[in-house]
Amino acid sequence: MARLRNYFLTGFIVCAPLAITAWITWSFMQWTDSWVKPYIPTRFLPDSYLPFAVPGFGLLVALIIITFIGFLTANFIGRTIVGWGENVLGRMPLVRTVYTALKQIFETVLADRSSSFKTAALMEYPRRGVWCLVLVATTTKGEVARVLSDQSDEMLAVFLPPTPNPTSGFLLFVPREDVRILNMRIETALKLVVSAGLVTGDEKEAPISLKEASRIVEKRLREPS
Repeated sequence: MARLRNYFLTGFIVCAPLAITAWITWSFMQWTDSWVKPYIPTRFLPDSYLPFAVPGFGLLVALIIITFIGFLTANFIGRTIVGWGENVLGRMPLVRTVYTALKQIFETVLADRSSSFKTAALMEYPRRGVWCLVLVATTTKGEVARVLSDQSDEMLAVFLPPTPNPTSGFLLFVPREDVRILNMRIETALKLVVSAGLVTGDEKEAPISLKEASRIVEKRLREPS
């Protein structure tokens, strides 16, 4: 009986992620199709010539349109049009706030030029003797750095991701000497957070000295964006 239970759990561990991934992918394709297909002329829809619906056609069209918009935006004329559109949105009180916030979020999360979160580290929080995993964003700059100049020679802006949802969390400004840099990839650190410590990541990653850690964080924070 115990062996059958182990077989079932093993099969469940294998099948559950596959089933959930397939369901999410299928649902996203249907949702995109329901938004895009109504705007496509009927003569261009493959459903009009086939005895069955083609799933994902709307998603394919959306990807082509988004890529084409990105291509246009990359040149001078496209940037001019986008700038004009943003100026129009900037004159709308409520729309301006929503658009600016969303644009900053997407640029920070998706843009290749973002140099945020290249280093994982440990920090004592919420009290001494209790350690948490944080992601180093950058060295503190601007007014925050000036106000906290009496605390340390250099302050770091770190993000504290909670378990199991690392997309929300806390922004903390801490002295560099209070942060212990890890020789761990960001992907590994996020797996550790999401799994509540069950998935420890690549155990082959060797620990590093404090001097080496300081050198690594200096190099990563100064990498060109």
